[in-house]
Amino acid sequence: MSIQDTIRERVAKDYAKVVSASSSGPCCGGEVEQKGVAAKLGGYTADELKSLPADAVVNSFGCGNPVAFSGVKEGDVVVDLGSGAGIDILLAAKKVGPTGRVIGIDMTDEMIERANENIKAAGLTNVEVRKGLIEEMPVESGTVDWVISNCVINLSPEKDRVFAEIARVLKPGGKMAVSDIVVQNLPEWARNDPRLYSGCIAGAVSEEEYVEGLNKAGLREVEVIDRVVYNVDQIATFVESEMPADEAGSDCTCGCGSADEDLAQDIGEDMAGSVWSAFFMATKPAEAG
Repeated sequence: MSIQDTIRERVAKDYAKVVSASSSGPCCGGEVEQKGVAAKLGGYTADELKSLPADAVVNSFGCGNPVAFSGVKEGDVVVDLGSGAGIDILLAAKKVGPTGRVIGIDMTDEMIERANENIKAAGLTNVEVRKGLIEEMPVESGTVDWVISNCVINLSPEKDRVFAEIARVLKPGGKMAVSDIVVQNLPEWARNDPRLYSGCIAGAVSEEEYVEGLNKAGLREVEVIDRVVYNVDQIATFVESEMPADEAGSDCTCGCGSADEDLAQDIGEDMAGSVWSAFFMATKPAEAG
């Protein structure tokens, strides 16, 4: 098995454990809310969250709201990379209406099962989830108006392939709206810690590398339209909520924090100001060249 496949297998296993451990409905009592600090800072309105099945909200692991920043409109075809439990495909499906179509792509069976349950609960018929890799999308070339993604591409060990696939599936003039974690001057120990890979940090690249990768793939008008830089406490909470529970020895099964608190605080102090979520926009040229 290649290094890339080993990374993908670990990520899929970690997210399958998290979503399998959680139950539908409010987490740990009280109001329905998203699990991680990054998701809670992601820009979803209270009305948007209330309009969705509780399970889709509880099991969201994003760091932004790509649908809100995009210009998705009625009749569009939208592809969501790493659609998870379905929060963004459900919101996009409401935007595109009955004449549009939304396709989620995920590699984790447990996530796909959960998303299909949430699609059914939402009563939507213009959305589907396909099993596959975002490095090799099960989508025809030149058929998509919008590619969206929420804190997923950082997990790919082959980001250049992902960027190339985005360019391939977009129609000429189609657009990309992606929220993702980026890092600057990440300590080497953090880069090599497998726990932080599934935690969306170890596999992240710099904002400059991200932009360069999109340009190399042939996308144009690449820009960063928003940033949220995380402070010490936010990074610590982010790590606690995202790192695999079994790695940290926690019995919490509903996203109440899984990593060792001292370790999370140390990570936060080391990385403060070096980790943020960035919102990228890009366009496929209407004509070649």
